[in-house]
Amino acid sequence: MDVYEAVDSRRAVRAFSDEPVPREVLERVLTAATRAPSSGNLQPWHVYVTTGEPLAELKKRATARALAGDPGDERQYPMYPSGLASPYLDRFSDAAAQRYKALGIKRDDPDRPVKIAALNAEGFGAPVVLFCYLDRTMGPGQWGDAGMYLQTVMLLLRAEGLHSCPQVMWTMYRETVSQMVGADDDLVLFCGVSVGFEREGVPKLRTGRADLAETVSFVGM
Repeated sequence: MDVYEAVDSRRAVRAFSDEPVPREVLERVLTAATRAPSSGNLQPWHVYVTTGEPLAELKKRATARALAGDPGDERQYPMYPSGLASPYLDRFSDAAAQRYKALGIKRDDPDRPVKIAALNAEGFGAPVVLFCYLDRTMGPGQWGDAGMYLQTVMLLLRAEGLHSCPQVMWTMYRETVSQMVGADDDLVLFCGVSVGFEREGVPKLRTGRADLAETVSFVGM
C-alpha cells in the first residue's frame, strides 16, 4: 500500500471485529512511528497499548458511567473551542449527523447523548485501544507533535490492513483510564485510538471534506 492509498483509505471506523491484533504488528507499527516529526525531537508522547482483560474491564467501567449519564471527569482541555462558528460548526454538525445515522441513532432521539457515549466507551468493539498521554508541562507545539505522531500511527496501521478510530471521548473518563493503565499523575490524556480489523457487513461511512479552495491558499504560484 503506497502513502496515497493509506491516506485515502484511512477513516474513523466505528465497527470492529473481535479478531485479535498480533503484538508483533503493533510493535512494528509503533516502532516505525517513532520517526514521526517533533519539534526539538522531544517525542513528547507516551502511549499505553491496552487489550485483553484490562481493556475489557476498562470498557465495562466506562460503559457503566456512560449509561448512568455520568457527565465525565473535570476536563483538562476543551474538546472544542467555545463559540464554534461557521464554517467549522457546519462541518461538525454535518459529520456528526452522518456518523450516528450510520450507527442507527436518530438525531431527535432523546437518549442520543447516552447512546453515543456508550458506543464510544466500548471502543466500537475494537480489541485494542492506544491511550496517548503527554507530560502536563508540554505546550501547544508538543500537542501538535502528538497529532502528527498519531496520524503516522494510523497510516501505518492501514499498511498492515488495520483500521482505527481516534476518540477524544476517552478524556471524559480520564480518571478511570489512568487507574486501569497506571498512568502517572503528571501525564495528561490526549485521546484514545481504537484499533482492529473492520467488521464485515457494516456500511463504510466516509464523511465529506471541504474543497481545497476553502482550506488552502497558494502564494507566489
